[in-house]
Amino acid sequence: MINIAFDSHKRYSLCSVEDGHGDLIVEERINHQPGAIRAYLQAFPEGCEVAVETIGNWYWIVDEIEAARMKPLLVHARKAKLMMGCVNKTDRLDVRGLNRLQRSGTLPTVWIPPGELRDKRDLGRTRLFLVNMRTRLKNRIHATLAKYALKVEEVKDPFCKKGRLVLSDLIDRLPHHTRFAVRSQLAQLDTLEREIERLELRMKALFEMTPMIQRLRTMPGVGYLLAEIMALEIGNISRFASAQHLASYSGTTPRVRSSGGKTSYGSLRKDVNHYLKWAYVEAAHSICINRDKYPQRHTSQLYNRLRQRKGHQKAIGAVARHLAEATWWIMTREQKYQDRVQAQQSQTPA
Repeated sequence: MINIAFDSHKRYSLCSVEDGHGDLIVEERINHQPGAIRAYLQAFPEGCEVAVETIGNWYWIVDEIEAARMKPLLVHARKAKLMMGCVNKTDRLDVRGLNRLQRSGTLPTVWIPPGELRDKRDLGRTRLFLVNMRTRLKNRIHATLAKYALKVEEVKDPFCKKGRLVLSDLIDRLPHHTRFAVRSQLAQLDTLEREIERLELRMKALFEMTPMIQRLRTMPGVGYLLAEIMALEIGNISRFASAQHLASYSGTTPRVRSSGGKTSYGSLRKDVNHYLKWAYVEAAHSICINRDKYPQRHTSQLYNRLRQRKGHQKAIGAVARHLAEATWWIMTREQKYQDRVQAQQSQTPA
């Protein structure tokens, strides 16, 4: 049995090949270019397992491993480093550590999304990136106006059609060069709006309104775009053993520190799927904003109850976790979202 591992970087990968006893067969550096990894692996028997870490450019490396008729193993980089227990860090130590974990059967691997799913994910992820840029531009314009004690008070949204008229009058009162800079930012904002709209139209045209999307939309605070991002980022729901596993993967569970009979909970974890975490937190904020319209909902009552005890941020985190766990049940049982409070009221005899 042959174990193959890659320690990949931006321009090259160090490949280490060992036999089943841990004896080194070959260790060689491969410069990154199309077809190089596939050609190198063809010298070894088909069906061998090849370990590669979850680095930024793993997409094409996995494709080349599969093209060489090998089985790629996508490794959780942070967990692998902890399990190796190396004080020093070099390319050789890393790649040999992956081989050692692979040989002992303790290699921490993660799910590899199919190529088609990876391609579709880029639409939602790019939209999120552009939305963040749009928010930064708006905040910068607000900050510039605040430097000169200017504030839009006539309308709630200064960037809507009516608000632009009010905003234009305020910008005319700015100093010459600052006025030019703000108008340049407004032009960039308009460009971003058009590109975001183009992405949303493409997403709606590409992704059909499947039964799964329709079921996810029954959750409070979840619209078409959020449901779509959740479905694409989760992928195959069977890879999660329970609702708690999905909540942990989506970053909606807090850090736990328990020792000597004392337990404390910290902030939400960061080493998670950030896109899925954003979707659930965004839905939780929507629930927070509209909670007075739907006071009978379980999510509204959950937010209000925890906000009084622990504050806004922890209440948002709890609602996001509830939605993540509800998603697992929706996708596993293939049923619509069932509100806990409404279900209890319907079971109470009149």
